[in-house]
Amino acid sequence: MAENTSQTITYDDFARIDIRVGTIVDAKPFPEARKPAIRLWIDFGDALGVKRSSAQITVHYAPDRLIGRQVCAVVNFPPRQIGPFMSEVLTLGLPDENGEVVLIRPDFTVPDGGRLF
Repeated sequence: MAENTSQTITYDDFARIDIRVGTIVDAKPFPEARKPAIRLWIDFGDALGVKRSSAQITVHYAPDRLIGRQVCAVVNFPPRQIGPFMSEVLTLGLPDENGEVVLIRPDFTVPDGGRLF
């Protein structure tokens, strides 16, 4: 059993993290990245529009198979420069048994831009 090293937070702390669902509308290889990655363009609906993300997900995903898939992402972190690409959101995933990223997504299709609560 893994040791819990997390600090306790309040609901207000959690509410400050803006996690939204969006649909991947484009995905391209990112050969310039130091670690293998894919560049994603994710549509978060009318309120947020399309945002970019760099994700180290090449073990389980090919760019052409990602288009149309819904994913969850943190949308209120500051943008981060990843080589020549500006990543605007943090696409969320969980490690598989080998530590490789498996994307988080809803069980059913939901409206883009919906906020996790």
